[in-house]
Amino acid sequence: MADGNVGLAVLGFPIGHSLSPQLHNAALEELTSRDPDYKNWNYGKVELAASDLGKALPLFWECGYKGLNLTIPHKVEVLPFLSSIDEDADIMGAVNTLVWKEDGWHGCNTDGYGLEAGLKESLSVSLENAKVLIVGAGGAARAAAAQCLRSKCEKLWITNRSPGRLQEVVEVLGQAFGRDRIQSFPLNELPDEVLEVKELIVVNATALGLKPEDPCPIELGKFRSDCRVYDMIYNPPLTQLLTRASHFQMSHANGLSMLVHQAARALELWTDQRISVSAMYRGVKS
Repeated sequence: MADGNVGLAVLGFPIGHSLSPQLHNAALEELTSRDPDYKNWNYGKVELAASDLGKALPLFWECGYKGLNLTIPHKVEVLPFLSSIDEDADIMGAVNTLVWKEDGWHGCNTDGYGLEAGLKESLSVSLENAKVLIVGAGGAARAAAAQCLRSKCEKLWITNRSPGRLQEVVEVLGQAFGRDRIQSFPLNELPDEVLEVKELIVVNATALGLKPEDPCPIELGKFRSDCRVYDMIYNPPLTQLLTRASHFQMSHANGLSMLVHQAARALELWTDQRISVSAMYRGVKS
């Protein structure tokens, strides 16, 4: 970075859809109005293939980047390249936020916090005593599942196209939280008990929906109409999953609220300052 500038960025592949720069730079502008020391902080986005992550991270560190966010496909793949990791992120088995330390990158995860805050804001639901179905077994799904269990959900179901990865996630969660509240099943074998759950929270934690031609990650037609559907994808704002939820008159929301709240928490970690969520929403709309 140029003298006096402090770099922040999100890394992913693909990355064109990301709204993170608008969120963070709007919040940094608001923060600068309160403290001019942040006037040279800037947030960008970098498209980076998974195969290049190990080579790129030391370069960002050497160039003086203060922090990085990670999105698909880096949240799990980054783990071998970190000098340290938060206990929460270790349990989640995934990292979405890197903080610069003198000995290397320190890994954190703000996705779980963002999901819980997003569900409360967008769908007026609490994870405590809830029954939740998570579709996916990647980094975002791991964080979501761990947050549900930590926040004392009553029951958690997890499904995924790849049975091997699904089993891996269940084993990790079982070691951390016990197996009594966790149940997994193949995506094409929905148990009747799930379909009959009242006020079930359905969370899409897969990448299905980023492209217009993507199929729906799970068919909602057999679920009760009082289930609430939350798609972590926020761009496009109306995915196939949310279109189906609307068709069945189910309460639904995209992942913008999760994005904003996890981003605010990440920026707090980098700046040690209070971050304006309202400023981040204004950044998206501008």
